[in-house]
Amino acid sequence: MADNIELIMRFHPVGGEDVSLITADFAGETEALEAIARALDERRSLVLVRARVNREAGENGVVVNLANVVSVRVSTTDSDTTGQYL
Repeated sequence: MADNIELIMRFHPVGGEDVSLITADFAGETEALEAIARALDERRSLVLVRARVNREAGENGVVVNLANVVSVRVSTTDSDTTGQYL
């Protein structure tokens, strides 16, 4: 397996607070966005094997139900001031 970089994924659900995940499941932002788009098109959840929720120390497997997600931001850096959702 290639060396994957850590990506920050911020999910904005309908009527809820943002959820931030750090994952090393993808080689880059483009690959992550393609996986998210594919899961949305196929109406299925996004499965992450190597993820940390809200900067926890240990990695876990995470299943993200995309049914109620309004938008997703994928980046190599994270900040509350990195811009707005579309």
